[in-house]
Amino acid sequence: MDTKKVLIVEDEKSISDIIQFNLKKEGFEVDTAYDGESGLEKALAGKPDLILLDVMLPHIDGFEICKKVRETSAVPILMLTAKEEEVDKVLGLELGADDYITKPFGMRELIARIKANFRRIDLDDSEKDDPANVQDFGNLSIDMNRYEVRKNGEPLDLTLREFELLQYLAKKENKVFSREQLLSDVWGYEYFGDIRTVDVTVRRLREKLEDDSGNPKYIMTKRGIGYYFRRP
Repeated sequence: MDTKKVLIVEDEKSISDIIQFNLKKEGFEVDTAYDGESGLEKALAGKPDLILLDVMLPHIDGFEICKKVRETSAVPILMLTAKEEEVDKVLGLELGADDYITKPFGMRELIARIKANFRRIDLDDSEKDDPANVQDFGNLSIDMNRYEVRKNGEPLDLTLREFELLQYLAKKENKVFSREQLLSDVWGYEYFGDIRTVDVTVRRLREKLEDDSGNPKYIMTKRGIGYYFRRP
């Protein structure tokens, strides 16, 4: 396995140093940035395998960096926030972050999440070597191995996490999954925070997949339980 490179964008040097020390102990290559401008530059030019991105940064905040990175890259982004406000967490997810973790956080939890993302990436890469597996669901076409989704023949711009959630549900159509199950199986770890992450990702998926996101025909809600994929 190649050494994975983690970019830490955090303006509090003491926090950055602690994270860097622990990640290097785990065998990761680490790069750091202490403000938004250099963080954005390194995120785009340095080609990290994962970005730990603080929300509150000088010059350019983490939300803007996340938005700009997502214009060209599907690299996993884990946002670091000192705020408990739900709006900040939801905004990061809406802009394409894969997850968030609230300060103060335990290093064990942070490393577990990072490793889970890398395990998922390695699995995804191995599956891409399999023969093409394209499945059609009405006007929706999903190439399970090439990570491509088309609607009426036109490609859809999904983030990696959005695709993975769609792929997971579509492979097990009509089976209902709880939010906790989806977090464990799609996000790849025992989730430490709330389950809002799944709801936001489903909402973003519906906005891209559905003709009318308020009346979905693909990703359905089973009230009080969770979500499932239905073939139209």
